[in-house]
Amino acid sequence: MNDVMQVVAKGWYRLYYGLILLFAIAIVGAGIATRAMPDFAQYQVAYGLSDITLIVAGILVLYCLTAYWIINRTSPPGAMLGASMLLTLLIFQGLILSAPGQGSWAYVGAWLVTVLFSGMFGLAMVTGSVFFAAVYVLFLANAPGGWLTPHAIAMLAGSAVIAIISYFFWRSKFLDPANRQLTQLTGMLQSNQEQSAILIQSIADGVIVTDNEGKIGLINPAAAAMTEWGVTEATGLDVHLVAKLKKEDNSELSLDENPFTLVLETKKQLSQNYVLTGQHEKQQHISLVISPVAVPGGGIGGAVAIMHDISSAKAAEQQRAEFISTASHEMRTPVAAIEGYLALALNEKVSTIDSRARGYLEKAHSSTKHLGQLFQDLLTSAKAEDGRLSNHPAVVEMGEFTEQLAEDLRFGAQKKGLASEFLVGTNGAIDATSDSESTPKKVIKPLYYVYVDPDRLREVITNLFDNAVKYTDNGKVSLGLTGNNEVVQLYIRDTGPGIPAEDIPHLFQKFYRVDNSATRTIGGTGLGLFICRKIIELYHGRIWVESTIGQGSSFFINLPRLDTTKAQMLQKSPGTSPSAPASPPS
Repeated sequence: MNDVMQVVAKGWYRLYYGLILLFAIAIVGAGIATRAMPDFAQYQVAYGLSDITLIVAGILVLYCLTAYWIINRTSPPGAMLGASMLLTLLIFQGLILSAPGQGSWAYVGAWLVTVLFSGMFGLAMVTGSVFFAAVYVLFLANAPGGWLTPHAIAMLAGSAVIAIISYFFWRSKFLDPANRQLTQLTGMLQSNQEQSAILIQSIADGVIVTDNEGKIGLINPAAAAMTEWGVTEATGLDVHLVAKLKKEDNSELSLDENPFTLVLETKKQLSQNYVLTGQHEKQQHISLVISPVAVPGGGIGGAVAIMHDISSAKAAEQQRAEFISTASHEMRTPVAAIEGYLALALNEKVSTIDSRARGYLEKAHSSTKHLGQLFQDLLTSAKAEDGRLSNHPAVVEMGEFTEQLAEDLRFGAQKKGLASEFLVGTNGAIDATSDSESTPKKVIKPLYYVYVDPDRLREVITNLFDNAVKYTDNGKVSLGLTGNNEVVQLYIRDTGPGIPAEDIPHLFQKFYRVDNSATRTIGGTGLGLFICRKIIELYHGRIWVESTIGQGSSFFINLPRLDTTKAQMLQKSPGTSPSAPASPPS
């Protein structure tokens, strides 16, 4: 590598920078003093403080305080300080030339000290310092009546000797490529850390960083304001003490349900809405996203939490829900009356109408029933969103429950010419396609206990089964039950047209309907699946769909399973509410 590009440790450059800045300031100060105060005027000539020397010294001061720091951001420190050394040598030449007797030994000594530092800027600067001394000597030799003085000889010879010593001295202190790269990386890391700190402090959302024990290592001002803790006060405390969280319905969270605990234990990201209670009991709804911080080796070094205040959005949503609830409730009465009168008009025992009028009334009656169902679904969805949905959970044995439900639902499939079946586990199947009273195939069924409201769960399964029948033109619809030690899984599988992949993530949103020719002609409110999701979430469950175009769709429901002992305990003490994760069965 070229010596010009070599550098030494930053400490040497800082030392040299400080020395030349002090030297330049001293020269400028002395020059101003000898000109401003008559008592010191005699020193102006004695110390060679000429106007040119003061101008160069002033340029050096300005360079060190301004231009050097601007240029240093994009250039090596050695190159920038090398320029200041050239200015320093010019100042010394001016001092030596202006001082009585064509120089003083003090300035020559200072010159040689400056040459000693030239080696840390590489071979080019070492050569340049000797060149400056040679120019000075040649200038004296060619001056009128001038010849080589002891000062000139000392400068030239001393500069040559000191330059050689300087080169070999600093050569041993040059950083090798690996050390230079490490130094650059360290500087970049420090710069990035500073930038990250500035960004975190500037983020409008709350940011909390914890270690793997849940201790707060960083909290930004936004998070401090949301939790009503001071930044310094909260740092080092347990995050559960600072960020006190409750469920959206304001019910308490157990330690196992706390999102910080779950993320640190499962090492998986969590995103959910909570109620945050501040130190002074201020409450606000927040959207919380917590991500684990991975470290080499597969472990985690802590977690990063982002808190976004959604109180205003929640209030607006609450107002919308109340309006929908009130409007739906008030409109149900006149719609029900209209539906009743239309039913009477269609009753041959009550009224006599011609076939053409009957057709009109039948269409009006169908539309009125659809409108009534829309109002009912709107009312149910509003209650589901604000937690007012009626819910009376009990211990339910899913084998018996789903078998009876499958029997009730099979007539809807048969009416459309579809086969239906009830599957238990992975091997057994109960044939529900026949109209005869033949005995179904017997299988050994495990006891799958869950803690749900049977009416609400029946509403979900019926909705999914009816949808499967509605969108399937031929083939069959299957209702299945399986599970493992932790989860009971229900699934409704059809042989319909399938759902496009881009629609699946939005399928359980309000008013979302798949827009294709197969579904556009089929009525619906767009709220059924949204209501199903809300009901399943009441029981800490999960609902999702898997589908392939042209091969049908499968809707899955996972519910936490109760073991026999816990089920018996809950049957004796129905007020207890279990809490369990609903992970997929193996």
